[in-house]
Amino acid sequence: MTARRRALFAAAVTVAATLTAAGPATASGALPPVSPTPQQISRTSADVPLPSSVALVTEPGTDPAARELLTSLLRGHGVTVGGRGLVIRLGSTGEDIPEQAEGYALSVSRAGITIGGRDGAGQYYGVQTLRQLVARSGRGWVVRGATVRDWPDMALRGSIEGFYGPPWTTADRLRQLAFLGEVKANTYVYSAKDDTYLRARWRDPYPAGELATLGQLVRAATAHHVDFTYALSPGVSICFSSAADVAAVMAKFQAVYDLGVRSFSLPFDDISYTRWNCAADQAAFGAPGQAAAGTAQVSLLNTITEDFVRTHDGVRPLQTVPTEYSDLKDSPYKTELREHLDPSVVVQWTGTDVVPPSVTTDEAAQVSTVYGRKVFLWDNYPVNDYEQSAGRLLLAPYAQRQAGLSRYLNGIVANPMNQEAASEVAEFGAADFAWNDAGYAPERSWPQALARLAGGDPRATAALTVFADLEHLAPTFGPTAWQPQAPVLAAKTAAFWPRWTAGDHRALDDLRAYAVRIRDAAAVIRAGRVERAFVTEAGPWLDAAALWGAATVTRLDALSATARGDRGQAERLTAAADTLVTRAQAVKTGNTNRWGIRQALVGDGVLDTFLVRARAATVGQS
Repeated sequence: MTARRRALFAAAVTVAATLTAAGPATASGALPPVSPTPQQISRTSADVPLPSSVALVTEPGTDPAARELLTSLLRGHGVTVGGRGLVIRLGSTGEDIPEQAEGYALSVSRAGITIGGRDGAGQYYGVQTLRQLVARSGRGWVVRGATVRDWPDMALRGSIEGFYGPPWTTADRLRQLAFLGEVKANTYVYSAKDDTYLRARWRDPYPAGELATLGQLVRAATAHHVDFTYALSPGVSICFSSAADVAAVMAKFQAVYDLGVRSFSLPFDDISYTRWNCAADQAAFGAPGQAAAGTAQVSLLNTITEDFVRTHDGVRPLQTVPTEYSDLKDSPYKTELREHLDPSVVVQWTGTDVVPPSVTTDEAAQVSTVYGRKVFLWDNYPVNDYEQSAGRLLLAPYAQRQAGLSRYLNGIVANPMNQEAASEVAEFGAADFAWNDAGYAPERSWPQALARLAGGDPRATAALTVFADLEHLAPTFGPTAWQPQAPVLAAKTAAFWPRWTAGDHRALDDLRAYAVRIRDAAAVIRAGRVERAFVTEAGPWLDAAALWGAATVTRLDALSATARGDRGQAERLTAAADTLVTRAQAVKTGNTNRWGIRQALVGDGVLDTFLVRARAATVGQS
């Protein structure tokens, strides 16, 4: 069992133990939260103690990755596999296995544990659910007695590395792939804008070293039941009517097919259709414009579908991002795709804007009609590569996506931040929603995501919750954010002033206690079991939060001194708070995003506004 996998299992088990204490071995005890939210789960048995050894029964069709995951889980809890005692069955046979692809049935009772999957992915996901049912009991471990029947609502679930700016490292991508498998997501779209061989130099073969790195990522994805989708973006320079360019697309696909890639995309986002890249396209398709662009793109997509996808074993349906990807209205371009694009091609859509404040079923129904098929949502959250997000981490929940979208969407991929580990907070929710949109609740999923990131450490989880509230603002391309900044702190500061002006000085003690939590959050996070990559990525924001928190505590102490009539102390504390504010405002992000080095924004519009008002109240009364 690798150190990484041991850490994952330990964290997940601690999360379950933290959120739901191990109770007595009765069929009536509460079950721990399972994510993604299962379609059907119930307490049907007393808890099952994990013995020192188990008998693992498999079949010829048992999925190797599921078996390895289960074996690692058991050994990570001190259980010898291959002995006598509790019988655990893993395979594709069993009662009540759902008919849906990737579905599974799990039964835990004193008679044994059975995991049956509709396919290999279903078996793997059944083990991921079993992992979350393990809980500490005294000095040992138990598995909560439960029955689960579960399947995904959407066929495609995961992330798309499609942001601009400094790229993820190979370590980031490997961590992301493991994370996706853990949350039962099956799709990673490799559309890295920094990879010149995807866009500017799309015709050129990869150097051997870069090809080897891609192979490493593809193998890691496969090990976690994640489809590595290779997204080649030739639209910047392709001559659609050129047989040589069509052959170059297929050659590039063949090179990564040989690495094990079985999922491909040809995106045409962020290109112009007011000009052709070659004179021959004007002769072939007419003057540049919406309809002509649609005809040219359809020609390429259909050719690749016919001559590559359908001639290569195991290849999934081709995906594309249309040039018109963020609205609902029909157009000559969309008409060409609706009427002539091969029905198997999967079309992506970003919602009603590049960064939509919400996605509704009515909107999804409209766009599915416009494109003549279910669409695949490229959700530009929590991506932070645009000016409105400059200086920010985006740690608010995945929200404002309406239950029922699975009727019109065949999947959701979240476009993450340049900060991979921090992105997992919102991505956790996106995977939860795509699995079971009717059962999704941000207020339940978000705490689970933070607890997971904290490795199940209760103090670190609480500190992360305070910190994430300060990074809650979710901007759009417009002036109005679609999720507010620091809603918990904003409510506390709003409640403070009426109480304070009415003479209720206990209000200061209440707010000061929360300010202390802000001040101390960074130290608790750094000392806890929080994912180290997150601690590194969030470093500037943690530094700033500590300073803003200290400034708030000090400002409140100055206000208290003023109320006591201690003018000298109030002046000294006011000056100290001013210094802390200046230091907090000077904390920079580092060159982590394409917006460059900026102030690390923490609770802006709430913390700073409160401090200005509190200073005025202090100075005005002293």
